[in-house]
Amino acid sequence: MKIIPAINDLISGKLSFSAIRDVMVEDLLGRDPVVIDSDGISSNLTDKTVLVTGAGGSIGSELCRQIAGFCPEKLLLLGHGENSIYTIEMELRRNFPELNIEPIIADIQDRSRIDEVFEIHRPNVVFHAAAHKHVPLMERNPSEAVKNNVFGTKTVADAADLYGAERFVLISSDKAVNPSSVMGTTKRIAEMYIQSLNIKSKTKFASVRFGNVLGSRGSVIPLFKEQIARGGPVTVTHPEMVRYFMTIPEAVQLVIQAGALSNGGETFLLDMGAPVRILDLAEDLIRLSGFEPHVDIPIEFTGIRNGEKLFEELLLSEEEVAATQHERIFTGKPALLNHFELELQFARLERVLAKERSAVKGVLEDMVPSAYRGLVI
Repeated sequence: MKIIPAINDLISGKLSFSAIRDVMVEDLLGRDPVVIDSDGISSNLTDKTVLVTGAGGSIGSELCRQIAGFCPEKLLLLGHGENSIYTIEMELRRNFPELNIEPIIADIQDRSRIDEVFEIHRPNVVFHAAAHKHVPLMERNPSEAVKNNVFGTKTVADAADLYGAERFVLISSDKAVNPSSVMGTTKRIAEMYIQSLNIKSKTKFASVRFGNVLGSRGSVIPLFKEQIARGGPVTVTHPEMVRYFMTIPEAVQLVIQAGALSNGGETFLLDMGAPVRILDLAEDLIRLSGFEPHVDIPIEFTGIRNGEKLFEELLLSEEEVAATQHERIFTGKPALLNHFELELQFARLERVLAKERSAVKGVLEDMVPSAYRGLVI
């Protein structure tokens, strides 16, 4: 299946058959991809030591690719999985042979190891992309979500503060807004922690919040493609479920731009257009694969899973949206948080990690009052 130009353009000679191209995930967006202006980014990255955590993941690896183009002095690829780090390292060495690359195998929950990395390399800019993100899996494993998304973020952020990093950018999610899941709640707590740390730190801490990423590992597009290849059915949770979608390059451009725009404490948002129905996405992908939805490839509705919402939000009620220098990027007003009180809540959360799910979820809901109280235990 190929995407071809308009027939009238072919006839008039405006375009040739060379314009025919393969189907891309951008074709499913329902809007033009956002292009971020790179002015001002160079001074934030060029000749700097830049650390990317979760560097082997979908977002982390694309971050590394785009950062490499700004000629950092050194690019630190930190990840827990050796295979994914090896893959992105080899790609970068091939495409950027002059770049100083340092692959680092480390667990962000290991405080002494993270301190060692910061002490040796002294990163100027940190992009924190390492996280557990799969909503249903984290509902079943809340302690692991807390260890990685909350305490892992705390470990890396504390090290950035201690060793004098200039900037720290947290990759967050729209699921952190009035969260209905463990994953979303842990992401909101991570946002709260770096906002509170920003108040007393010389490091500029910021969060970047965006929607679902088309084509990322564990997202619906790879799943739908696999189901279509098997002849169906394509599974959709609910006919009215909608999500904001971005491409991986869009998401990463936003993260890099946010790092350059940040004065500290902000939560950055991207104008992602109108939300897209998951059902429409599935039907479009079936058609782009050369089949007729509901005829050649059936679609089954499986029901909303634990922790999922019909729609996602981008702002908390107390956050006031404000414009930035970029017309498609906005900021939410940072909350007023007491760092000492938050540390006490973290200590309480740490004490229940070894207990049953209900105890962990109970503390999470106490820490985030806007969290949905009807979480299934």
